[in-house]
Amino acid sequence: MRTRLNLFLIGMVLVAIHPACAQEGSLGVQRTVEAGSAFSVHINGSGKSILYIVGPGQALMRSVQKGKTVFFPVGSLYNVGHYLAIVGRGSSAENGSFDVVSATQPASISFLAKPSRLGVGLKNGISGAVYVFDAYHNLITAPTTVFFQLSDMSGTLQKRTVVTHDGAAWTEMDSTDKAGIGTFEASVGGVSSTRVIEQVPGDPCGLKMSAKQSGQQLILKTDMVRDCSGNSIPDGTIVTFTENYNGTQSTVDMPIKHGIAQVEIVAHNGAKISVASGVVLGNEIDWKK
Repeated sequence: MRTRLNLFLIGMVLVAIHPACAQEGSLGVQRTVEAGSAFSVHINGSGKSILYIVGPGQALMRSVQKGKTVFFPVGSLYNVGHYLAIVGRGSSAENGSFDVVSATQPASISFLAKPSRLGVGLKNGISGAVYVFDAYHNLITAPTTVFFQLSDMSGTLQKRTVVTHDGAAWTEMDSTDKAGIGTFEASVGGVSSTRVIEQVPGDPCGLKMSAKQSGQQLILKTDMVRDCSGNSIPDGTIVTFTENYNGTQSTVDMPIKHGIAQVEIVAHNGAKISVASGVVLGNEIDWKK
């Protein structure tokens, strides 16, 4: 119903303000009005008329007495943009224009953070962007201070303070050295928003295995598999054992279980045995009985 009324009023205004006959700037209007705030329009002359105010997605109509000031209560205009005020029609129409600007008090923010999952120890690996809105969902374009904070389960904390540009602020953070859940928070005034960032171990680092003979078998076993920051590599990660003997090569893939990978192979005197996980190479053993 309100949409239909607005369209009707917009049509009435377009009829009323013929460029050749409207007297521009003859109304007493403020140059700017903050979205949602009260405002007034002073109308010159005498007699009764109709005041139309039209702008982006909004239109108002009031019966007025010329020579007086018309007051509009809080919440009358809430969409940011350029507005036109018109009194009367045809050759006697008078008009003025003004701008509705966003409120300066933040009421909500849109916080985008990515990625939601990444490896530890990555320089500028996490990015965050914030858009600041007033109570009427208008983007606040005035410079506004945004506080970013990234923390992990060990208490490691990173902070950034960024001033918005055209309503937006963005920053980059390093992923921490501690695997686990990180909390990425953005706040503006009393408004805040939080995103969860999962930080996972990096590639294995210092991969090392040992060999021990048991009868005709050779037991190959890695040390605890960790990344370069000391985080345990997740169980299920594949470790590849490779044996080169007498011109032939054989490989065995084993998942990490309880932090280590272990396999039994036939013991061949003079075999060269290596270990790897993905692109990460470990030590090599020349097996001799």
